[in-house]
Amino acid sequence: MHYTGTIWRPPYEASSLIIEATAGCTHHRCKFCTLYDDLPFKFRPSPLEDIEADLLEAQTWYHDPLRKAEERLFELDKADVSRVFLAGANPFGLKTHHLLKIAALVRTYFPQCQSIGCFARVTDITTKADEELADLARAGFNGLTIGIETGDDEALAFMDKGYAAKDIVEQCARLSAANISYAFFYLVGISGSERGIKGARATAEICNRTHPWLIGANMLTVYKSSQLYTEIQAGSWCEAREVEKYEEVKELVSHLGIPVEFAMLGASNPVMLHGHLPEQREQLLATLDAVITDIGEERLRHYRTNLKHL
Repeated sequence: MHYTGTIWRPPYEASSLIIEATAGCTHHRCKFCTLYDDLPFKFRPSPLEDIEADLLEAQTWYHDPLRKAEERLFELDKADVSRVFLAGANPFGLKTHHLLKIAALVRTYFPQCQSIGCFARVTDITTKADEELADLARAGFNGLTIGIETGDDEALAFMDKGYAAKDIVEQCARLSAANISYAFFYLVGISGSERGIKGARATAEICNRTHPWLIGANMLTVYKSSQLYTEIQAGSWCEAREVEKYEEVKELVSHLGIPVEFAMLGASNPVMLHGHLPEQREQLLATLDAVITDIGEERLRHYRTNLKHL
């Protein structure tokens, strides 16, 4: 398989067939991000011949009778592929005609595949016409994962995300019109010390005007190789305490008014959470309170400082 560097995927894509479509990020300017530091280039699309070779290899794996016998011995479920996840920081930034060619290859080797997902930036949607989004939906693209990070415009500008909160609402409305579903990643702590409550309320306001099927919260972890660490050393930004981050999550959960799954499942979260809003709001809030009171700042900070890699 043609994989480049560390391969990242959302927790809920664990059962998807992962095929690399790009390596690196088209933006690559977010001050907090170190995910693609191991790549010597900013962004590189995977050649279609590499993608086809990987699909062929995967087809052999899934359909070879000897492999299936071996899987039964280890009680692994390797049924026919129903979903493909295109790896890369934001494969949705590829030109529509290129994405359609990838979709055609997926259908060739896995005709039973029901959907194709990937990471996407808000700006990736902006570059595509409504007709293009409709074409991608018909080709099977659905369930995109969008790292909106926050609805706090001040934080978005400081971190150099390249879009504003209003863009999230506008572009996600276009996805919904094209029948492409999406999930959000929210970065807890991105607003900085003593601004988390404000950031959470701004994010809830944005989410309440959109239709994500899931909001996944991840805790900000600052690494020394990031530009954000340089800003901290220069006194330009101050990181929130760990307990503050959990107060921020509580504020977000309290203000979300849409039916949505809420999850904290990534390695950046010392405590994993998963529930459905609004039905499990009180249970989630009670668990967050317990984290604050029973675990506390010292142990949470110990986890953060010893988290060597996401």
